[in-house]
Amino acid sequence: MGKIKTCVSLYSLQDEYLNGRMTLEDIFQFLHENDVEGIEILPDQMIPGAPEPTEEMLREWDALVEKYGMALACDDVFLNTNLYNNRELTLRESIDLITKEIELAHRLGFSVIRLVSMVPIEVIEPVLPLAEKYQIKLCIEIHAGLGFGIDKTEEFLEVVKRLDSPYLGAVVDMGLFCRRVPRVFTNYFRAVNPPSEEVIEYVDQLFEAGGDYFRLTNQPTAEFKATQKELIKSEADAVYLELSSGYENLPLSVMDPYIKYIHHFHFKLYEMTDEGEEYSIDYRGVLEYLHEKGYDGYVSTEYEGNRWILPGKPMIEKEQVLAHQKMIKSLLKEIQG
Repeated sequence: MGKIKTCVSLYSLQDEYLNGRMTLEDIFQFLHENDVEGIEILPDQMIPGAPEPTEEMLREWDALVEKYGMALACDDVFLNTNLYNNRELTLRESIDLITKEIELAHRLGFSVIRLVSMVPIEVIEPVLPLAEKYQIKLCIEIHAGLGFGIDKTEEFLEVVKRLDSPYLGAVVDMGLFCRRVPRVFTNYFRAVNPPSEEVIEYVDQLFEAGGDYFRLTNQPTAEFKATQKELIKSEADAVYLELSSGYENLPLSVMDPYIKYIHHFHFKLYEMTDEGEEYSIDYRGVLEYLHEKGYDGYVSTEYEGNRWILPGKPMIEKEQVLAHQKMIKSLLKEIQG
């Protein structure tokens, strides 16, 4: 059996950081004081100058890692092919940029890189030898709306299987396995841009029946199009339906063919309830599945409920992160012993 470990994506505390309530060191200290095992980071967000930060910034990073003893679980990399407003990056430019990201991940101390969904497949084989040299796993993110069954994702996974390298794989995001639409999402729209209750109920019923709105939009039938025409009566209805497609309701078994290639998980957090459970996702079921499959790696708290905090209400990133970590650790103690 593998050993499932926990960490927190610093993305979860982005509002605290971006609005100056917490520095990078404040975040390290907060997580350390609350017994968080490891961290995941987006260098573009919290490492100024990435992928080529100054030596001063790198020394500051080294000092934080040493002082707080945090395990380094995953480095989230974006291949910004749209750096220019009149063209996309060439293949050579993309390879050069990913090369810099791999070198930075190695310098920072990470052994897993999350490549953003839809990264051009053509860059992988040219940079794989460098990843192997530094023993860094390059992992495409499989994310709701860009997940299993999407052509670009499947093409990447075919390359993963063909090359069968221990340094190539996937990061799976739990937004693929929502059993209910996040309540904070629905309540936000009820308050700010209210759709009809009929539209809200329609989406909820899709999930209750084991489906989701994304699957219907991905392969629309004539019946679905007719339903949409009758259902959508306002712009608010259309917006709610469109954004609800960002939550999928897939069976965990879709991971079965790829489990050996999955090296990291984003344990999405939309809302922790007063009962100590995540409202939308059955994390007991997820962890039991991963334990049975022998998964040996990190699962990372990734809080996204912050985007649905109502105007004028306090940000609760820290509270939600700690509650989510408490839930995961409690389940793991029970499941793993």
